[in-house]
Amino acid sequence: MVSAYLPIDDELDPLPLLAAALARGHAACVPVVQGKAQPLVFRDWTPGAPLVSGVFGVAVPAPTAPERVPDLLFVPLLGFDRQGFRMGYGAGFYDRTLAKLRAAGAESGRPVLAVGIGYAGQEVAAVPTGLHDQALDWIVTDREAIRITP
Repeated sequence: MVSAYLPIDDELDPLPLLAAALARGHAACVPVVQGKAQPLVFRDWTPGAPLVSGVFGVAVPAPTAPERVPDLLFVPLLGFDRQGFRMGYGAGFYDRTLAKLRAAGAESGRPVLAVGIGYAGQEVAAVPTGLHDQALDWIVTDREAIRITP
């Protein structure tokens, strides 16, 4: 199960990645914000599927679309560092979600892989981090793929 976000503003568009995953026989889903301080849920996605306006006015699949649990997440970046930390919009949705998915994956033996995607120009020397910030496993930019080693 492959997840990627529906891009807003100038975010790198991951929809070709989802389309390629579907073409190779994988299922695809996109994140949906449930509310303040809650982890994301993921709903089925296919090209052309109907979307509705979700929290913050972001387009998301309808509430009737089945919920899924992703194995691979393509995550947006506003900024990133080589330690695997990312800057997002500051609400902590992905940090909470990755913590939850990683805990479930550790219990089930089915680890989740988180890949940040963005532009090389978004790299910073160090992202300010807090206790609950989750590092990514990979960062892929228009110039390189960076494997994050713990």
